[in-house]
Amino acid sequence: MADQTRIILLAHGSSDQRWCKTFEDLAEPTLKAVPEARVAYMELSQPSLEDEVAAAAAAGINEIRILPLFLAAGRHLRKDVPEMLDTYRAKYQLDISLMPPIGNDPRLGFALRDIARDLLEQDHD
Repeated sequence: MADQTRIILLAHGSSDQRWCKTFEDLAEPTLKAVPEARVAYMELSQPSLEDEVAAAAAAGINEIRILPLFLAAGRHLRKDVPEMLDTYRAKYQLDISLMPPIGNDPRLGFALRDIARDLLEQDHD
């Protein structure tokens, strides 16, 4: 089997399903366009990050890239998630990379700009 890479869009998680739906809606275009993309949650929601890592291992995926749906790297991305990934690397024998949070990507700033402009235009219609 050829090498395959899976992208996991990682959100924090919440016990409030409305919160989770926001991230699932945000991820939907990616999930439709990127066959090996999945959504997972760090805590409080399902599927958990470990659930998705285990599923990737079972599917024969050998590389996972975690794309955090966070605006910035705080304690979770600097400490908690790297520790989790160290455990999963050892347990599942996979190459797992933690990418910078989406807030670091300048394209997000342009999307925010466009949303703000659209809101101003709506006020003047």
